[in-house]
Amino acid sequence: MEDNKNNYAVLGKSVPRVDAPLKVTGQAKYAADYEMAGMLWGIIKRAPYAHARILSIDTSKAEKLPGVKGVIIGKDFGGFKWGWQAHTRDETPLAVDKVRYMYEGVAAVAAINKDIAEEACDLIDVQYEELPAVFDPFEAMKEGAPLVHEDKPRNILVEYHWDFGDVDKAFDESYLVREDLFQTPRMGKGYIEPPAVLAWWEHDTLHYIGAKGSPYMLWRIFGRAFKLPLSKVRVIQPIIGCDFGGTKNDGHALDFAAILLAKKTARPVKIVYTQWEELTTCLRRHAMWVRVKMGLSKDGLIKGLYTNVVADGGAYARMSPVTMYLTNGQCTVPYKIDNFRTDTWNIYTNNPIAAAMRGHGMYHTRYAIDCQLDLMAKELGIDPVEIRHKNSIDNPKPGEIYYTVNKLRVATCGIKECIEQSAKLFGWDEYHKTKKTDGPIARGAGIAASAFLSGARLTGHNSCSAIVRINEDGSVNVLTGASDVGMGSDTAMCAIAAEVLGVGMKDVEIKRVDTAYSYPDPGSYGSRVTIYAGEATMKAAEDAKRQLLEAASKEMNVFPEELEIRDKKVFIKTDETRYLPWLDVVRAACYANIGNVIVGKGVSRKGTKGFSPKAFSTGEGDVGTNYGFAAQINEVEVDTETGVVRCTEKSSMADDCGFPLNPAIVETQCIGGSYHQSISAALYEEFVMDKGSTLNPNFVDYKRPRAYEAPFPKFAHVITNDPYGPFGVKECSEATTCTGAPAVINAIYDATGVMIKNMPATPEKVWRALKEKKEAEKNK
Repeated sequence: MEDNKNNYAVLGKSVPRVDAPLKVTGQAKYAADYEMAGMLWGIIKRAPYAHARILSIDTSKAEKLPGVKGVIIGKDFGGFKWGWQAHTRDETPLAVDKVRYMYEGVAAVAAINKDIAEEACDLIDVQYEELPAVFDPFEAMKEGAPLVHEDKPRNILVEYHWDFGDVDKAFDESYLVREDLFQTPRMGKGYIEPPAVLAWWEHDTLHYIGAKGSPYMLWRIFGRAFKLPLSKVRVIQPIIGCDFGGTKNDGHALDFAAILLAKKTARPVKIVYTQWEELTTCLRRHAMWVRVKMGLSKDGLIKGLYTNVVADGGAYARMSPVTMYLTNGQCTVPYKIDNFRTDTWNIYTNNPIAAAMRGHGMYHTRYAIDCQLDLMAKELGIDPVEIRHKNSIDNPKPGEIYYTVNKLRVATCGIKECIEQSAKLFGWDEYHKTKKTDGPIARGAGIAASAFLSGARLTGHNSCSAIVRINEDGSVNVLTGASDVGMGSDTAMCAIAAEVLGVGMKDVEIKRVDTAYSYPDPGSYGSRVTIYAGEATMKAAEDAKRQLLEAASKEMNVFPEELEIRDKKVFIKTDETRYLPWLDVVRAACYANIGNVIVGKGVSRKGTKGFSPKAFSTGEGDVGTNYGFAAQINEVEVDTETGVVRCTEKSSMADDCGFPLNPAIVETQCIGGSYHQSISAALYEEFVMDKGSTLNPNFVDYKRPRAYEAPFPKFAHVITNDPYGPFGVKECSEATTCTGAPAVINAIYDATGVMIKNMPATPEKVWRALKEKKEAEKNK
């Protein structure tokens, strides 16, 4: 694996982010910052039950309150439902016949200010008949359990049963077979920008500004919801204050309510959720119960793997069918597994809705598998680094492809080098030679390895297009439908255009998404943006470059293929002393014909083939364009008297993202956006629930690490230059999201000998586990 970053003028360099000046100076405008003359404020009326039939809704008192301009209820949407696919469309913008989770929206009000809107909501009289509810997915699956949706027997949202190889034979031939149950909790996304929307109608056209990472998803959904041709739907994307999947990809009550209220009142309507609304009603990571059975040979090679997964999908389907595919579909990377079987269920309950979150799906099974691997390595007396290294997929030779047992296509794989680099940075070989206890403090180190798909390929429109326009003054505009939700993709697109055109970053500007002008793009999820938008931008820049070289060839009396552009000079490849300045060539091209415009167009086709919805039932198919890999090692200190766990500054991480277009952005994504999030998942985060009610809907009781509790690991880039990504790129940060939590839990196991099988590893859980261990040892 070679480092080729010196081959490029811009790419591979840690250039500043293009959005940094706006953000650090406070000039960035987020969705909640937008206002308009005559604007009304909207508020959602919410149900106080987790499961109840709506008997009647009386809005008359609210409508008569001075300052109220409009009131709507669920029936006003004409029976519209939405969901990921046609057969999973089970959710209305506001509840119609019954509510299925606590605080589901049942009505909405638009008034001249927030206070009046809130008062009007209190005046809406809703009569309910409370129904038996179900909050545990195992109870929900039983015959006779209350049904969340009457047409879903046993509350089964989706189930998959896949079988590859001969798992039973593999277990019979294994030296060691072990079965364990692991549990992951419900989690929030943790962004401090809650959902916000401003909607208005102008010339029969819907205008919408919202905090959405996938604006074109809503563009299509709004067209169906309000029976509009897409030419009459305009979604304008502001700067997004983080995403991590879920709510900011998909629709929510405020999106539809603001639009319908704006239509009814003929005035702009703005709705901004409170953090309480975000943390009680918005989409969250699935709670999952993952039973893993693994067979190993005497020397630690994985012979067979079986997973049995039950997930709490909450009240509506959303992206749960995809979640359950990813949860098991990526179990066959990063380790070589020839025999794999799974039984998987996603279950409706009367809990808030679950959806995608960073490390989508794989986060759960990676925690279970990598922690069980440590348990088995200890039984076999094999070092945790060694057992991972020997089981890891080899990096295929150039031009060759490694296919997993379920037909995932891997062209490049740096997992072995990631393991080696993280171990080297950490000093793993020397670590266990030193004393690990200091009074009540026990120290330990844990490792985990992972993979994650790049360029998710789902159904429907999954391509990306780009325009690169060169202006007559030499400046460059980039326009795509792709969304930067904080990960730095706008900077990557500008860098790609600058690299291809031979100009500097200061010469390139990218525009925010506006469906009236930019090309359709599915949005930010599944680590797809740099793969698809990057390829489209590269091709668009190459198209614009071709037009420039054709103009320059006429001026220089040579063929276009004899020319190249670098450092804002168009020169002859065989004699770089013969050149024309960039601006001279641009003007020659623009003025060659009256009103000539240099516009390059590019389309990515990578996401349009190779995956079928049938893969959900068979488990066979390649949902990713390529796969990123990562490994990390964490050290923890465990206070054995209190159970408090602290991550130390001694940690390391290595990431194979193919080729880092901007090393600084890759590192900040993998560390700040993934590693710190993983520490939070391992030690702090969990929605505490009671009969569908969230008991900790604030950032005081919903714990997250403070700055000093989230150290910065040493970092290594492993470069593999994947052939399926533009400039060799693959995903970064979702694989590292999946390694952080198991590495921390394995470190606790190394320090104390107790394995926490139900995250997070809170002080109480650790303390109780240590107490049980002592009692068990005493009773031997």
